[in-house]
Amino acid sequence: MAQFIDKPTLVEAAGTKPKIIKEYIGNVNSKTPGVSLAHMTSPEGWEEPGQTPEFDEYTLVLQGMLNVETKEETFEVSAGQAVITSKGEWVRYSTPRAGGAQYIAVCLPAFTPDTVHRDA
Repeated sequence: MAQFIDKPTLVEAAGTKPKIIKEYIGNVNSKTPGVSLAHMTSPEGWEEPGQTPEFDEYTLVLQGMLNVETKEETFEVSAGQAVITSKGEWVRYSTPRAGGAQYIAVCLPAFTPDTVHRDA
Protein backbone atom coordinates (compact mmCIF):
# COMPACT_ATOMS: atom_id res chain seq x y z
CA MET A 1 0.00 0.00 0.00
CA ALA A 2 1.39 3.42 -0.93
CA GLN A 3 2.27 5.82 1.86
CA PHE A 4 2.58 9.57 1.25
CA ILE A 5 5.27 11.34 3.29
CA ASP A 6 4.14 14.93 3.78
CA LYS A 7 7.25 16.17 5.61
CA PRO A 8 10.27 14.86 7.49
CA THR A 9 10.77 14.60 11.24
CA LEU A 10 13.78 16.32 12.80
CA VAL A 11 15.90 13.78 14.65
CA GLU A 12 18.49 14.68 17.29
CA ALA A 13 22.05 14.16 16.06
CA ALA A 14 25.20 13.01 17.84
CA GLY A 15 28.45 14.89 17.39
CA THR A 16 30.50 17.92 18.22
CA LYS A 17 28.29 20.59 16.62
CA PRO A 18 24.60 20.81 15.77
CA LYS A 19 23.75 18.70 12.72
CA ILE A 20 20.29 18.68 11.17
CA ILE A 21 18.78 15.28 10.41
CA LYS A 22 15.50 15.25 8.49
CA GLU A 23 14.16 11.70 8.44
CA TYR A 24 11.70 11.13 5.63
CA ILE A 25 11.46 7.36 5.88
CA GLY A 26 12.36 5.27 8.91
CA ASN A 27 11.40 4.27 12.42
CA VAL A 28 10.49 7.80 13.55
CA ASN A 29 8.70 9.46 10.63
CA SER A 30 7.04 6.63 8.71
CA LYS A 31 7.28 3.75 11.20
CA THR A 32 9.32 1.83 8.60
CA PRO A 33 11.81 -0.53 10.30
CA GLY A 34 13.21 -2.02 7.08
CA VAL A 35 14.85 1.14 5.70
CA SER A 36 15.55 4.72 6.65
CA LEU A 37 16.15 7.69 4.36
CA ALA A 38 17.33 11.00 5.76
CA HIS A 39 18.64 14.36 4.52
CA MET A 40 21.61 15.48 6.61
CA THR A 41 23.07 18.98 6.93
CA SER A 42 26.27 19.11 8.95
CA PRO A 43 28.37 22.22 9.62
CA GLU A 44 32.08 22.71 9.11
CA GLY A 45 33.98 21.05 11.96
CA TRP A 46 31.23 18.54 12.83
CA GLU A 47 32.41 15.09 13.91
CA GLU A 48 30.47 12.24 15.43
CA PRO A 49 31.78 9.38 17.55
CA GLY A 50 32.85 6.23 15.77
CA GLN A 51 30.22 3.51 15.47
CA THR A 52 29.81 -0.14 14.56
CA PRO A 53 26.21 -0.27 13.29
CA GLU A 54 23.94 -3.25 12.69
CA PHE A 55 22.88 -1.78 9.32
CA ASP A 56 24.39 -1.06 5.91
CA GLU A 57 24.57 2.66 5.11
CA TYR A 58 24.45 4.17 1.62
CA THR A 59 25.48 7.83 1.53
CA LEU A 60 25.18 10.29 -1.38
CA VAL A 61 26.82 13.69 -0.93
CA LEU A 62 24.79 16.53 -2.43
CA GLN A 63 26.97 19.49 -1.42
CA GLY A 64 30.37 19.92 0.21
CA MET A 65 32.57 17.05 1.39
CA LEU A 66 31.91 14.26 3.91
CA ASN A 67 34.90 12.54 5.50
CA VAL A 68 34.25 8.80 6.05
CA GLU A 69 36.84 6.97 8.13
CA THR A 70 37.02 3.19 8.54
CA LYS A 71 39.72 1.09 10.25
CA GLU A 72 41.31 0.44 6.83
CA GLU A 73 41.02 3.79 5.01
CA THR A 74 39.54 7.27 4.88
CA PHE A 75 37.38 8.57 2.04
CA GLU A 76 36.79 12.21 1.11
CA VAL A 77 33.35 11.97 -0.47
CA SER A 78 32.50 15.10 -2.46
CA ALA A 79 29.28 16.35 -4.06
CA GLY A 80 28.10 13.88 -6.68
CA GLN A 81 29.93 10.95 -5.06
CA ALA A 82 28.72 8.17 -2.78
CA VAL A 83 30.06 5.67 -0.26
CA ILE A 84 28.72 2.40 1.14
CA THR A 85 29.57 1.14 4.62
CA SER A 86 28.67 -2.35 5.79
CA LYS A 87 27.00 -3.49 8.99
CA GLY A 88 29.52 -4.58 11.58
CA GLU A 89 32.19 -2.25 10.12
CA TRP A 90 33.57 0.51 12.37
CA VAL A 91 33.05 3.94 10.77
CA ARG A 92 33.25 7.62 11.73
CA TYR A 93 31.73 10.53 9.79
CA SER A 94 32.85 14.17 9.85
CA THR A 95 32.68 17.38 7.83
CA PRO A 96 36.03 19.14 8.32
CA ARG A 97 35.92 21.55 5.37
CA ALA A 98 34.47 25.04 5.06
CA GLY A 99 30.75 25.00 4.30
CA GLY A 100 30.14 21.57 5.85
CA ALA A 101 28.08 19.14 3.79
CA GLN A 102 24.60 18.08 2.78
CA TYR A 103 23.97 14.44 2.08
CA ILE A 104 21.39 11.69 1.87
CA ALA A 105 21.78 8.60 4.05
CA VAL A 106 19.91 5.35 3.46
CA CYS A 107 20.19 2.65 6.14
CA LEU A 108 19.13 -1.01 5.71
CA PRO A 109 17.53 -1.94 8.05
CA ALA A 110 16.45 1.44 9.40
CA PHE A 111 18.68 3.39 11.78
CA THR A 112 17.86 3.14 15.48
CA PRO A 113 19.83 4.49 18.45
CA ASP A 114 20.02 0.90 19.78
CA THR A 115 21.61 -0.52 16.62
CA VAL A 116 24.22 2.17 15.83
CA HIS A 117 26.61 1.16 18.67
CA ARG A 118 28.53 4.42 19.08
CA ASP A 119 31.93 4.41 20.74
CA ALA A 120 31.78 5.27 24.42
